[in-house]
Amino acid sequence: MKGLFEWLKNSSKMKRWILLILIGVVLVSYGIANLITSTNAITFKYAAKIIVFFTLGFTAVILGLIYLNKRTMELFVEATDDRISGKKKVNINSLIFNKNIYEQGPNIVVIGGGSGLNTILDGLKRYTSNITAIVTVSNYGENLAKDTEKLRYLQLEDIKNGLASLAIEDDSKISELLNYRFKKGTLKNIAFSDIYFEAMKDISKSLAESVKNSNDIFKIYGRVLPVTEDEMKICAELGNGYVVEEKSKIASMVYDKLTKISRVYLSPTNCKPTPGVIEAIQNADSIIIGPGSLYTNIIPNLLINGVARAIKDSKAKKFYVCNIMTEPGLTDNYSVADHINSIIEHCGEGLIDYCLYDTGEVIPEYIKKYNLDGADLVEQDLRNIKDRKIKFIKENLSLIKDDSVRHNANLIADIVIQVICDDLKYMDKQNDPEYMMMNSKLKADKEINRKKKKSNRNRTNVKKREKVGNSKFAIKYQERIKSIKDSNKNIDKKRKNAKAKVKQQNDNNTEKVDILKEQEKYVQENQTPVYSEVLKIKNYEEIRKEMLKKFNKGK
Repeated sequence: MKGLFEWLKNSSKMKRWILLILIGVVLVSYGIANLITSTNAITFKYAAKIIVFFTLGFTAVILGLIYLNKRTMELFVEATDDRISGKKKVNINSLIFNKNIYEQGPNIVVIGGGSGLNTILDGLKRYTSNITAIVTVSNYGENLAKDTEKLRYLQLEDIKNGLASLAIEDDSKISELLNYRFKKGTLKNIAFSDIYFEAMKDISKSLAESVKNSNDIFKIYGRVLPVTEDEMKICAELGNGYVVEEKSKIASMVYDKLTKISRVYLSPTNCKPTPGVIEAIQNADSIIIGPGSLYTNIIPNLLINGVARAIKDSKAKKFYVCNIMTEPGLTDNYSVADHINSIIEHCGEGLIDYCLYDTGEVIPEYIKKYNLDGADLVEQDLRNIKDRKIKFIKENLSLIKDDSVRHNANLIADIVIQVICDDLKYMDKQNDPEYMMMNSKLKADKEINRKKKKSNRNRTNVKKREKVGNSKFAIKYQERIKSIKDSNKNIDKKRKNAKAKVKQQNDNNTEKVDILKEQEKYVQENQTPVYSEVLKIKNYEEIRKEMLKKFNKGK
């Protein structure tokens, strides 16, 4: 009875379809009753009337049953899938999030680290829960002997961010919780994640096991795996033969020595992959490498024993997402070809089937901001690539987020899923649940994005007209004007800071000069008469006269 009353609630939206079915039954019954009780000869007009009642009745019953069944499935999904939070907005498209169907999505492995990895994970979790993020775990050889505990926690940054990126809810508080630092008491300045992972390592007996258990505790879409549990350092050999064993010093050394990175390597070189890493690669339908720091996030993961070989042997579709901006001191003046060739030089060919790279259509004023820090756009140069089998996909992958250039996670995910769908279609697997789920999701997302863009465009145009009137130039270049203003503000801010530093240095120098003058004055004022006599210059002419006078008296 309780379930029946639940059906009759306004929020369930079931009564309308039940009413439609009842109306259909009444119409059909009325038609049948007229046919049975009729004593006169059936005329064409009378027959047409009965047919109309039958048709309307059967149509109402069929539609009512279809939509009643559809709404029943929606309520089932809403009740059984904790990923659906907006209960008033649930529709049949949300069936793709049903766990039984959702878990049949493609197995995708993402290799990298840093903000680039987190961006990709945000987009992929819309399609599948079978995501494995393989992240770099390294102390980078930093010299922190005075604070060994801090050194131990530095290596967990990518794991922590990966867990937050794969959180079920987009507005999840996991990231805020893991990055929270206590502000008072004995735990002041200690991050919650430090305490959590320390406790989990003691309970689980290993780092890999603690991360695996964390995947279940936080109920994330996929899982995060450290690429290795071994202690390792990421070292760089520069073009002049100089070796840098601390990651934080690589960029500065490149600038100081006026050279570039020749290669990176791990110390020790025989690091073993974490259990589950090779298996995830072998079972993957798609492997995504990057985006991320080429020499500190991407290549070090591929240098772990067995990882590069497993990727080459895998039948998965392999993607490399190239960075949009260069990294100061690491990839200065690098092109798309330079990024790919560097991976090939370190790990060999066969790691990349598709390369996704940006068109470079970034607003110039944002590029100017990066130029101030020594970064620039990655050149769209595809010449002299050592692996000619690679296919290239050029898209407008960049967007501005938090005043920074970022990859469009949704677009990258759409491209990857589209390639997988095309491959399944080529193998005549259009009727597989995996293909049907992904293809329907792609179509739905494209339609949603199209409507969203149209809505945002209309809203933006209205706001622009309200602000700047009917000037076509102002409307067209509003974003450029805004970015220029922001850029100029940042430049002025940096100039003011620089002037403030110079002024402070001058004030310090003036203060030092004043102190020296006061010390000198104090010394002069406190000189003793004896000391003055000692320093007094003697008049040798007077001394000679006195001696002659004494000599004459003696005579």
